[in-house]
Amino acid sequence: MSDELSWFKSSYSDSEGSACLEVARAQSKSSRSDSHGTVHVRDSKLGARSPRLAVPADVWGAFLAYAVREA
Repeated sequence: MSDELSWFKSSYSDSEGSACLEVARAQSKSSRSDSHGTVHVRDSKLGARSPRLAVPADVWGAFLAYAVREA
């Protein structure tokens, strides 16, 4: 995975830095549609050393919709 991803801190992260996730979006070269590409998630405390979870953008969107509905 490339370190050229543009990471941003989750809006659900706490202000004290103890429970933070960072997210980055990699757009598919074959399409510019919002439904394509990959979403990467990592632990902000570990930064570039953090293990990453990478999922298709449409799967990430379905997860977020479920999380909002169940919150």
